[in-house]
Amino acid sequence: MTSTSISTSSYRLKRFSHFLDLIAEIPLFDRPLRVLDLGGEEPYWSDKIALIGRSLEITLVNLYESKPSKLPFIAIKGDARSLAQFPNNSFDIVHSNSVIEHVGSWKDMKAMASEVRRLAPAYFVQTPYFWFPVEPHFRAVGYHWLPEPVRARRLMSRALGFVGKADSFDAAMEAIRASVLLDRPMFADLFPDSDIVFERVFGLRKSMMAIRHIK
Repeated sequence: MTSTSISTSSYRLKRFSHFLDLIAEIPLFDRPLRVLDLGGEEPYWSDKIALIGRSLEITLVNLYESKPSKLPFIAIKGDARSLAQFPNNSFDIVHSNSVIEHVGSWKDMKAMASEVRRLAPAYFVQTPYFWFPVEPHFRAVGYHWLPEPVRARRLMSRALGFVGKADSFDAAMEAIRASVLLDRPMFADLFPDSDIVFERVFGLRKSMMAIRHIK
């Protein structure tokens, strides 16, 4: 394992500690703790389940079909913006890591946020911070602060970060609008009943976490 991957892992585990603190507030039940992970996948949890220290049932919701390899995972195909198949408070806690910035327009984000707030009494939602200088998907300094036409032309000239070179203006715009970063007032408006906590790197605000504690 490289020093970069070790550093990234340590940051993610530090972020996850906020989720662990939230779980610690939830009473023990005579059943597994029901976790809804919007946009989550099994590998994310591989080094985290043991840290929770209690019986779990983790429901993973994604836009594609998948089959969980083992318990405690349940995988369903669904859309985080509309999960009407689940009644209110079907889960004990909702978790979502770096997803809400990908669901679409502000209207789409509001729809997802509404479902998060409806489906459990506690939630943990993380998203990259707009004012952090490095855009996390395109891996370029200040890229997300540029006008869309400039960003599109740059992506048409070369690949950036995790995003391949666009072969047309249409493809470039689709890629750009697939990741919409939020600032604190926007995030707080989506989750008005939460505490907004910042994750920092070298003193800079890198990402935000909306955390709703059990009242």
